[in-house]
Amino acid sequence: MSTRIYSIISVFLVIGITNALLAADESAAAASNVPGAQYPRVHPDLRVSFRIKAPDARKVEVRPGGDGLGKGPFPMVKAEDGNWDVTIPPAAPGFHYYWIVVDGLAVNDPGSETYFGWGKQTSGIEIPDKEGGFYEAKDVPHGQVRICWYHSKITSVPRRAYVYTPAEYEVESGRRYPVLYLQHGAGEDERGWHKQGKMSFIMDNLIAAQKAMPMIVVMDRGYATKAGSTANAFGEVLMEEIIPTIDSRYRTIADREHRAMAGLSMGGMQTLQVGLTHLDQFSYIGAFSAPMRNFELKTSYGGVFNDPSEFNKKVRLLWMGAGTGETQIHDSVKAVHESITQAGIKAAFIESQGTGHEWQTWRRALCDFAPRLFK
Repeated sequence: MSTRIYSIISVFLVIGITNALLAADESAAAASNVPGAQYPRVHPDLRVSFRIKAPDARKVEVRPGGDGLGKGPFPMVKAEDGNWDVTIPPAAPGFHYYWIVVDGLAVNDPGSETYFGWGKQTSGIEIPDKEGGFYEAKDVPHGQVRICWYHSKITSVPRRAYVYTPAEYEVESGRRYPVLYLQHGAGEDERGWHKQGKMSFIMDNLIAAQKAMPMIVVMDRGYATKAGSTANAFGEVLMEEIIPTIDSRYRTIADREHRAMAGLSMGGMQTLQVGLTHLDQFSYIGAFSAPMRNFELKTSYGGVFNDPSEFNKKVRLLWMGAGTGETQIHDSVKAVHESITQAGIKAAFIESQGTGHEWQTWRRALCDFAPRLFK
C-alpha cells in the first residue's frame, strides 16, 4: 500500500477519533466561535476548554480581559501534536474578552470572533446564561442596524453612527419615532452595543412582546477631539452634529419629550454630563455602571438637583444602576441615588445581581431601561 494511501487513512482515523471524542463530550463549541471552529468549548457546568496549535511555542496561556473568566492567567499544556490545551473553572454567564499569550506575545484566538475592546480587536467568548433569552435571536420581526456616515466639522474627520431602526420602520413609511442615544464604554466603540451588547435582539424582543415602544437607537463613537487639541469635544459633537444629522436623515420625533440618552461606564458618565446639562434636549436619562466621582448635590452637573420640583417636571426618567459585583461603582452609584432621592429627586436604582463591570450587567440594564421610555 502506498505512503499516500497510508496518509489518507491516517487523516480519516484522526478525524474519526476526534469526532468520536467530541460526540462523547457534552461540551459545545462556543456561540462566539468563527464558523466551523470547535474550540473554545463550553461545558454544561460552564467550564471552558481552550485549544490552540503552536508547535514551536515554549509557553502558552489564556489571559482573561476582566474577571468573567476568572482571575487567570491560565497556563496551557502542550500535547505531542503541537496543540496546547487548558480547561478553566466555571465562568460567569455572558460575554468576556480574552487573549492567548504565546511566549509573552498576546494574540487573538483564531477560533473566536474578535471584537473592539480594550482599545483593539480582541477575542471574545459568549458563555450561556439560562436567563439570557431576552438577548437571543428569536423568531420575531427584526429591525435593521444601519451605518450612518457624516463629516464632522468640529473634529475635521469622517464619523459614523450605528443606527437601529425597528422592524416596522420600512413598512409604516409615514410614522415618526422617538430616539435613544446609546453610548459605549472606554476602550470600545460605536460597534459595541450592536456586537457585544446584543442591542438589536434586545430591542426586537421587547418591541415584539409590546414591552417597549418602537424606537430608533443611535450608537456613535464616544471619542471626539478638535483638530490640534486633546480636549474632549464629544458633547459638542453630539449636540451640534449627531442629533441634527439623525433628525435630518431618519424619521424622528425631534423634540426633548421623544429623546433619551443612556450609556455604560464612560458612556454613562457622558450621559450624565451631557444629558443633565441639556434638559432642553433630553427627557430620559440612563446611567449604566457610571462612576460618579466627587459628586456634590448642590454643584454637580450645573446644580441641576438644586430644584427637585423643577427637575421632576422636566425629567421623565433618571435611571441609575450597576452590577452587585462591581462593588466600588455599585456602592458609589447607590450612595448618589440615596442622596438625590432624599433631596426629593425622582430616580430609579436597579441592581444587576451577581454581575461585574461587564456586558451582562449592561444588557440587563438596557432590557430594564428601554421599556420605561416614551410611555
